[in-house]
Formats: sequence, C-alpha cells, structure tokens
Amino acid sequence: MNQKTLTSSSHIQKIFDCIAPEYDQLNDRLSFGQHRIWKLMAVKWSNPQLGNNALDICCGSGDLAFILAKKVRFKGKVMGVDFSSQQLAIAVQKHQNKYPQLPIKWIEGDALALPFANNYFDCATMGYGLRNVTNIPLALKELYRVLKPGAKAAILDFHLPESSYIRTFQQWYLDNIVVPTAKEFNMTEEYAYLAPSLARFPQGKEQVRLATEAGFSQANHYPMIGGMMGVLVLGK
Repeated sequence: MNQKTLTSSSHIQKIFDCIAPEYDQLNDRLSFGQHRIWKLMAVKWSNPQLGNNALDICCGSGDLAFILAKKVRFKGKVMGVDFSSQQLAIAVQKHQNKYPQLPIKWIEGDALALPFANNYFDCATMGYGLRNVTNIPLALKELYRVLKPGAKAAILDFHLPESSYIRTFQQWYLDNIVVPTAKEFNMTEEYAYLAPSLARFPQGKEQVRLATEAGFSQANHYPMIGGMMGVLVLGK
C-alpha cells in the first residue's frame, strides 16, 4: 500500500468495515483488556452530566457512546457517529441486545462534516479516530463548531512515544503482538496501516497547537503508558 492509499478516506473506511466483525475481540486481545480503562478515563475527562446532549465521533462499535449514555441517562441523549456502516451495525446490535434502555442514536456520518447544528452538544468523545481522519485541523474545527460554549471534549488515541526506549518497545509490540494477532484473524493487510498512521500522527504539543488554532480556549494533552497512548482534553 502506498502513501496515497494509506491516507485515502475511502480506503480507511473499507479497513474499518472489514475489521468490524472482529473489532471488539481484537481490541481486547491487543490491549489485554486495558482499552476499557482508557475509555472510562476519556469519558470522565469529557465531563458528561445528567441530561446532557453528548457526542461520540468515530464511535466504532459503540464503547464510548455506551459509557456516555450511562452518564447522561434517560434525561439526556447520545449521538454516535461513524463513517463505517459495518461498525455502526455492530453498535446497533450491541445496543439492542445489551443496552436497549440507553438513549443513543447511531448516525452514519463524516467527522470532517458533522451533520449537526452549531453549539449543540454539552460534551464529546473521540476514540482512536483523530489519527485516522484525513484532515486533522478540519476535524478539530468541526468538533469545536458543534460544541456549546463551555463544553468539554476528550480525544483518546495511540501515539508515537517521544522516548526512543519506549518507541523501541512499541515497535516490538507491533511486530510481536499486533502482527501475529492480525494474521491469526486474517487481518494482516487491514492492520498494516497502524505503523504509518502512528508515524504521521501529531504528538501531544502539536495536537494542543492545532486545537488552539481550531478555536478551543483550553487544550491539554495527557500522555499515558509511557506516551504510547494519550488523551487530548479540550474546552470551548
């Protein structure tokens, strides 16, 4: 796959459609279950309150949206948005089977052109999505646009660590955990995008700068697990 293919929105969309049936199981295997803790932390930083209108961008199979919905409860509402119809189908199935009482609406949409009015949401999350959009500044501007003044957002994602030692460990993890696991699930090509996506993804300070340029009055980046993971916390 060449650079143009790797950065193609339609190609990334096809990747997430393809991995949708195995996505939850792969997340558990590849993170040793820790992704559930990271997602809880991200939702906490977005500060959802009872009755809020909440947004989960690039919602995938719905984990963050479900956590948000448990916070805003029946008086609130959660919108889960993703451009992968197959990921959304999994989210809808989980919603119907496990959490039918939660107030969530699933929408097929683009993070670069969110189908919502200005100043609509009280809080927002984004898990492993910003790294995969084709225009990060535009995604941040769209997030800013749909949030109410005073609203908070939390963006969780993988990162390329600044430490050379931890970067070496991360490469070992990709080579010895991710690649064999992807091969086991016949997803070798689909997960080949991970390393180049990490290499392209802005590190914490650059994310803060981009968020400030998008209009956010508050922007802080919190690295986790040695900088291999991080949460960008934003305030409008």
